[in-house]
Amino acid sequence: MSVRRGSRKFREAMLGYALVLPSLLVFGTFVFYPFIKNIWLGFYRTPLFGTAREWVGVEQYKEVLFNGDVWIFSADFWNSFKVTMLFALYTVPIGIALGLALAVLAHQRLRGIAIYRTIFSSTVATSVAVASVIFFTLLNPQVGLIPYWFGTSESLLTNPDWALVAVSVTAIWQNLGLSFIIMSAGLQAVPDELLEAARVDGAGVWSRFRNVTLPLLSPTLFFAIVVGTILAFQAFGQIDILTQGGPADHTNVLVYAIYNETPAGTTTPNEGKAAILSVALFAITMALTLVQMRLLERRVTYER
Repeated sequence: MSVRRGSRKFREAMLGYALVLPSLLVFGTFVFYPFIKNIWLGFYRTPLFGTAREWVGVEQYKEVLFNGDVWIFSADFWNSFKVTMLFALYTVPIGIALGLALAVLAHQRLRGIAIYRTIFSSTVATSVAVASVIFFTLLNPQVGLIPYWFGTSESLLTNPDWALVAVSVTAIWQNLGLSFIIMSAGLQAVPDELLEAARVDGAGVWSRFRNVTLPLLSPTLFFAIVVGTILAFQAFGQIDILTQGGPADHTNVLVYAIYNETPAGTTTPNEGKAAILSVALFAITMALTLVQMRLLERRVTYER
């Protein structure tokens, strides 16, 4: 009996490994291997001319990320990191708040509300390139409506104080449909019985939203914050089309800084520096995600 049971467990284990193997091959080829390769490339210095690489160990990591002292970030890296953080702060909270507000409005049981739901979610089908071209036209000082409304002949995209804000508005609009859909799905999961019981007890609209809807919506908000932050740290298309990292590196986020060190972004590529910045971006994103999960998950209320 024990031999038969052991043989059955062995067959089940082999079946499990066989089912997992295709996914492992895909992840190994397109995720794990490139990541390890990036770390390895950071140990080599690539000369401007020729293909031979020079082993420099961790010295290049220190040069790219730090300014002599290991506790002081280099000026270029610190600027890109700061711009990326500001971009995330501009886009994630406002995008989630707007998506939640539109979802609450669209959650009302009104005649023809499906039309508004379609309109609110329509930007999810808009690509980054299309959204960027739309706002590039709106921000154009000759034909754009936004400079006309502000009464200025200067493009906001060339203004160091407003360029990042303009790019952030583009990202918020382009991601608004996704945020709306996520929030709408969360609102659909809130039991109507609880809201009706709160209404019978005399709770007003704001009181029901704050004390019933928001706590039950916390898992959705938690998901939206984490995913939105990751997407903000991966932003590239808006910057490439609208500002190319300018003016004066005021929109030079980490992803665009990596791009500027590749053959596609410059005539003097530095593969080692690009690899180091990629590893740094991964480490920052992972650390920030872990911190968010550690801090925000305590405030999440799961329905029982």
